[in-house]
Amino acid sequence: MRISRDKVNKLAHVVADTLADTDEAEFQEDRNTIRQEARKILEVLFTEETKIDTAARQKISSQQRIILEGTQEWDILYRKYYNDEVKRLGI
Repeated sequence: MRISRDKVNKLAHVVADTLADTDEAEFQEDRNTIRQEARKILEVLFTEETKIDTAARQKISSQQRIILEGTQEWDILYRKYYNDEVKRLGI
């Protein structure tokens, strides 16, 4: 799933605001710098998720027989391959 840049920015604002409101976190940088770093981290995570999704779908499509998306078998294989990729990447 691709998330728009606006939504990533909104999430970064929520992260920065939440951190600012908590007593356990203390900023050594201004809030905008924290928001920008949160945005960068979120973009990296979403990029990695896209790669994992693509790899899982590729494994399913490389099966000897055709497995239709939306079937129970496809869902089971997708979860298995997705989790395998996550473990392989150490996430």
